[in-house]
Amino acid sequence: MTTMTQTSARFREFKMPDVGEGLTEAEILKWFVQPGDTVTDGQVVCEVETAKAAVELPIPFDGVVHELRFSEGTTVDVGQVIITVDVAPGSEEEAPVPAPAQEPVGEPEASAEEPKGRTPVLVGYGVAESSTKRRPRKGVAAPEAAAVAAAVQAELNGHGSAAPVIDAPPVGRPLAKPPVRKLAKDLGIDLATVVPTGKDGIITREDVHAAAAPAASPVAPEAPAPSVSEPAAAAVEVPASARETRIPVKGVRKAIAQAMVGSAFTAPHVTEFVTVDVTRTMKLVAELKEDKEMAGVRVNPLLIIAKALLVAIKRNPEVNAAWDEANQEIVQKHYVNLGIAAATPRGLIVPNIKDAHDKTLPQLAAALGELVTTARDGKTSPAAMAGGTVTITNVGVFGVDTGTPILNPGESAILAVGAIKLQPWVHKGKVKPRQVTTLALSFDHRLVDGELGSKVLADVAAILEQPKRLITWA
Repeated sequence: MTTMTQTSARFREFKMPDVGEGLTEAEILKWFVQPGDTVTDGQVVCEVETAKAAVELPIPFDGVVHELRFSEGTTVDVGQVIITVDVAPGSEEEAPVPAPAQEPVGEPEASAEEPKGRTPVLVGYGVAESSTKRRPRKGVAAPEAAAVAAAVQAELNGHGSAAPVIDAPPVGRPLAKPPVRKLAKDLGIDLATVVPTGKDGIITREDVHAAAAPAASPVAPEAPAPSVSEPAAAAVEVPASARETRIPVKGVRKAIAQAMVGSAFTAPHVTEFVTVDVTRTMKLVAELKEDKEMAGVRVNPLLIIAKALLVAIKRNPEVNAAWDEANQEIVQKHYVNLGIAAATPRGLIVPNIKDAHDKTLPQLAAALGELVTTARDGKTSPAAMAGGTVTITNVGVFGVDTGTPILNPGESAILAVGAIKLQPWVHKGKVKPRQVTTLALSFDHRLVDGELGSKVLADVAAILEQPKRLITWA
């Protein structure tokens, strides 16, 4: 569902919607219309990039574009007006005075189709606003209490869900949400020493991690380098004399950084390795390429590796789980949403194949092909990147032998596949040239013990060494 406001009978405003549950901002990548252009209901007017993906936004009414509130490359908060449309061109009604672009816009007005007190998103509505009011704690100054209340309301407006309770501290105590306080305690950081960057002086997780990072060695000041924005970085020519280029951290890159830091500081990672002869797998790939059943789909080693991992999970289902910190429970998943790490021009994303465990080999091949194509085109939807259970990252395409991958947040394991190379290998008692690769499996040690992790990795290796096990073990 899109977000709009009717300011008058003639001019209507279209606000930045929450294009994925819980997102608070998006960057305008490209406008497809200009003032004076005629638009129709459902026409795409711009492309925006969130922390998850690039998304095209359709306008929900007909008319003539009156004003674009923001230029390309601007990051806009959810709920701010981005475009106004004259829905009755030619009438004598006076145009509304444009609001300054930097001023935040309040919640959309409630209508018959929009439940009052809820923040509209593209799909569904956020949780209803709570009617419960709390009195400020004793000792809290009125301005500080107001700042906390404003932060809570901003959180509600931005995420489309119930606002998390922010600890209202005594005067002089730093403002922070309970999870941030816990993180600071775990890292041994005194919140009083942390410089807040959040709205209304609230300390964020990033502030705590920044405080925990070792201080950089002092260096001599250098001349400031020209600032280059992320989308245009490749197109900007940096002078040869420049010693630095500064790229704003936003969009997908910002999401990657936050997710990886959160994963590294939350899940205890263990990584195991195995080197395996995949000569028979490479022969199977060549044969499948000639198979009529596989016509029209892309067949490569990743397809067999993905199928091998799915079979290994079927044989060791306990590995397919998630850790529920809030409820102190291990959540066993009886389905596999197989994530495939994909390098795109906007950064690394991990879309997943829903219910991959139920797919035949041709179906899995088709799903892999569609996933890769969509990711490269920058059209991966937020829904395609949600709900993953395990992931494969193919570092071998870059000629890398292996690595120690970091878990995708909320998942139990990630398999890294190294480059497949012709190497000397002992085969049937003789040293022969064979196709060899190295696999690395990282897993959450809260969920997966060493024995279980070893069994999964060994099963994947055994299948790749003898692909006929796909039939006998499936």
